[in-house]
Amino acid sequence: MRTERAYPSVSVTSKAEAAIRRGHPWVYDAEIVAVSGTPENGGYVDVLGRKGQYLGTGFFSGASKIRVRLLTRNANDRFDAAFWERKLRWAWEFRKTVLEPEDLDACRVVFGEADAFPGLTADKFHDLLSVQILSVGMERIKGELLPKLVQILREDGQAIRGVYERNDVALREKEGLTQFKGWFSLPGEAVPESAVTEIVENGVKYLVDIENGQKTGFFLDQKYNRRAVARLAKGRAVLDCFTHTGSFALNAARGGAKHVTAVDVSRAAVELARANVERNGLSDVVECVAANVFDFLPALEKEPSCYDFIILDPPAFTKSRKTAANAMAGYKEINYRAMKLLPRGGYLATCSCSHFASEEAFVSMLKAAAKDANVRLRQIEARQQSGDHPILWGVEETNYLKFYLFQVV
Repeated sequence: MRTERAYPSVSVTSKAEAAIRRGHPWVYDAEIVAVSGTPENGGYVDVLGRKGQYLGTGFFSGASKIRVRLLTRNANDRFDAAFWERKLRWAWEFRKTVLEPEDLDACRVVFGEADAFPGLTADKFHDLLSVQILSVGMERIKGELLPKLVQILREDGQAIRGVYERNDVALREKEGLTQFKGWFSLPGEAVPESAVTEIVENGVKYLVDIENGQKTGFFLDQKYNRRAVARLAKGRAVLDCFTHTGSFALNAARGGAKHVTAVDVSRAAVELARANVERNGLSDVVECVAANVFDFLPALEKEPSCYDFIILDPPAFTKSRKTAANAMAGYKEINYRAMKLLPRGGYLATCSCSHFASEEAFVSMLKAAAKDANVRLRQIEARQQSGDHPILWGVEETNYLKFYLFQVV
């Protein structure tokens, strides 16, 4: 056990011990069978097996059902400044290794549990960092972490001008934290005047508003999937469903599509997509439409087939296992409609961004939709999220994005 400093400890069930040994970093409140000492909310606590063996050390949360989030399985680790700096440098070096240099302009620098920073997300949008903190432990040490992360990026030539906290999410309340958003105060620095910046991804320019945009400002996990779509789009008439701010549509247009229709139910999103289209000089190729995809696709069946490439990038239809079945019905509906609309030889890109919609269930849904549509699918690629959103084996929550490219035959 430790020699430098003793932490309070919790003993866990054999089920929890087995999960930890498989690689999962969470201990639920119902899995704790004994507590030694007085753990602080957001403080460090050792996790012990039923026989007293050391399993790891993590943040203790007195409010959340996730009572402990592991940080290390090394009993000799000390949570000092050198420890956190080393982990932050590892995270940034990993991105420099798995991404192309030009893709570092906009990327995820810290991906929560996958980088052993439970509850912390940090996205880099050119010269701004957008962060989200969902655990009380990370909230307690953010004053140490965030300035150090900025320092590491600046030392590597990244001109970071500010850090914005997007903590306006309900999950914080489960940790006993309040919701808010606003600038993080970097020591000795003025708050930036604007939370808007421009990024370039796959050669496409976007204005990103990290104060008001979705999640941390922009969805970065599909960057290479967008590139894969661009390779197939040349000369084709493309329908991009759930376009949001137009990212798949713009990549298809840059890939040489003869025409792209970008559809989203949100008029505000469509206006942003239209602005991005104009920003990239693609107004003669991309048309933006405000419509409900669930109504738009059936309406197209009454017209002659005009699209030979359809992209389905819906929001997460489910955020819990309880609603997964209903979500699969929604996925099947849009995929069935798209398969019916496409001519033989047409192309389909389809995905799900919810880890509650398992890959097995998603594939089963696609097979059922193809059967009902009386088509066959010739798979081109099965893809996942980009490497700056790494999948940590043993932590199923990090494996969430399913992306398939098919030809309808």
